[in-house]
Amino acid sequence: MPKLPGRVLFGAAYYHEYQPVPRLEQDLDLMAEAGFSVIRVGESVWSTWEPEDGVFDLDWLQPVLDGAHRRGIGVVLGTPTYAVPPWLARLHPEINAERGTGRPMGWGIRQEIDYTHPAFLFHAERVIRKIVARYADHPAVIGYQVDNEPGNEIFFNRGVFQRFADHLRRTYGSVEEINERWGLTYWSHRLSTWADLWTPDANGQPQYDLAWRRFQAGLTTDFIGWQADLVREYARDDQFVTTCIAYERPTVKDDDLTRRLDITAGNPYYRMQDGLALPDTQTAQQSWTTTGTWSLYASADRMYSSRQEPFLVTETNAQAIGGPWVNEPAYDGQWRQAAWALVSRGATMIEYWHWHTLHYGTETYWGGVLPHSLEPGRVYREVARLGAEFDRAGDLVAGLTPDADVTLIWSADSKWALEGAPMLHDADGGPDRRSYRAVFDAFYRGAFDAGLQSRIVHPSQIFAEDPAAFAERHPLLVAAGLLVADDDQLRWLDAYAAAGGHLLLGIRTGYGDEELRARLETKPAFLTEAAGLTYDEFSTLRQPLPVTAPAGSPLDLPGDAVATRWADGLLPDGAEVLAAYEHPHFGRWPAVTSRAHHAGRVTYVGTVPGPAMAAAVLRWCAPADGGGWRPESDSQTVTGATAQDGTRLRFVHNWAWEPGTFTLPAAARDVLSGERLAAGARLALGPWDVAVLAETP
Repeated sequence: MPKLPGRVLFGAAYYHEYQPVPRLEQDLDLMAEAGFSVIRVGESVWSTWEPEDGVFDLDWLQPVLDGAHRRGIGVVLGTPTYAVPPWLARLHPEINAERGTGRPMGWGIRQEIDYTHPAFLFHAERVIRKIVARYADHPAVIGYQVDNEPGNEIFFNRGVFQRFADHLRRTYGSVEEINERWGLTYWSHRLSTWADLWTPDANGQPQYDLAWRRFQAGLTTDFIGWQADLVREYARDDQFVTTCIAYERPTVKDDDLTRRLDITAGNPYYRMQDGLALPDTQTAQQSWTTTGTWSLYASADRMYSSRQEPFLVTETNAQAIGGPWVNEPAYDGQWRQAAWALVSRGATMIEYWHWHTLHYGTETYWGGVLPHSLEPGRVYREVARLGAEFDRAGDLVAGLTPDADVTLIWSADSKWALEGAPMLHDADGGPDRRSYRAVFDAFYRGAFDAGLQSRIVHPSQIFAEDPAAFAERHPLLVAAGLLVADDDQLRWLDAYAAAGGHLLLGIRTGYGDEELRARLETKPAFLTEAAGLTYDEFSTLRQPLPVTAPAGSPLDLPGDAVATRWADGLLPDGAEVLAAYEHPHFGRWPAVTSRAHHAGRVTYVGTVPGPAMAAAVLRWCAPADGGGWRPESDSQTVTGATAQDGTRLRFVHNWAWEPGTFTLPAAARDVLSGERLAAGARLALGPWDVAVLAETP
């Protein structure tokens, strides 16, 4: 992998071609004064690069790169393939993505193309080669972003369906095999020939749906990998290749996607103002913009998980992001807090969307660093303050390895399965297609509220490992909502606990197999002995149920602890009951159990735990307390990371209007002020404040 700059890159996406007046030099001067070290350019304007078919205008970017280089600002150059020019749509309307068979989505936004279509690929390759060949040798270019937030559409185009059929033939070999594996006897769906395969529009078979979603993710991975390979034909050895991931895109499997790249890059967007307040009493559903401080950290941990290494933030809030009806620019200090939170979890670039607020187009009110007046204001001053802090911190804070008290498995297959056939209902009684996220987020937020730090892992990253070695490095592993798993993966979980790990199981883990078939084995399959329980009954819950700890339980449940949305009918057989439902019917079953298993332990949570319940469970399950580096109030977070030189770093945040203090459990140096602080010193934290500390001997 090319070596990244030794300091955290800091900057914004910059589109001088969008400016209503010429002001390149003024913009770049303001960037330099704000401590910018990077800008991203070029990925959104194919019609500028190639205004007509085969007619290229490549020189317009030269002044931008030259000016950036003179000021020591690096450039990430983007390929423009996610936003096709009108002439290409006119000449090749067949490349329009279809959202249903024979139903093109039309034109006028972006990402409207079927990027498997040969006509699109021909023109995309041509423009990529032209742009990269023109600027690969420019000294300002430090890396490339291919495409932009890929995976936005599920393609129903006829050619894609035919590729899917070919893929199934290669995967299953015969119609007899797919009939058996998918259970197509049901409702008379048995195939007699591959030509019998129906298009996915009205499909109701969950096995088909999972295969379709896996295939679509493979198309996205192949498309981005294809672009990366093209760019590498021209790129210098010191230039990286990435794409920017929007993690909610429907056809992104990020661990596969980033394997073809040099580094992960992602776009975390979040609600500002009271959306970052702690303590957090919000119950807002998460989406591509997240709500709650815990979800900001979750976004960072998802990005780190893609390759289990530091990552780039290619876009994040400069001001409010979204429709003009949601306009919440940050409170003073929140830009610093969010940026340092991302850095603490491994971000080695912070790049804002974007430099100036647009004066036209769909994103007219997606605020940039500069407002519509183009005059530097409060946002610019706050961002410049952060740029100065990154400069003072230097290379110490680049490329950090974040601490982890808890490890959680993220399963894209289970997410897709539960989008197609949700197990939870929404507030109106309809299907909740974010069922997997609801389960996963409950445990992630529980760890966060307990003052713990999390690492997220993908099945592809752990199940080939020796379970004993993994247990030594990751003493607490959460496997919740893992509906899609093969026999060997479930046996691995058993071996992990037997080797000394603490396995925290949640609902639906061990219920389905790799094809999403309900298992014949007693549930949780292959884990009944380890967990000391079985179940064969389960229920959705219309209302939250209070949960209490019986006498002698080591679980310290607060008075507001509740179970939500689901209850497994757990039948203990050797497991200790840690919590029970307060309900005349559901009270017959435990809500939480635990059992020692050889050198380790298995704890089972048979519901979607509410925040207070989840925090109590995670607090009990978690290993040692990290040497005293834990929050002292419910408005604080305390996270740790290891620098590349081995220095232990601590990040102490106060997410509230009220000032606070934090007692240092060890001697430390304030990285931003240089002040040395003794163990036991009281660190003062202002409203919406953050301190970056380096432990000292």
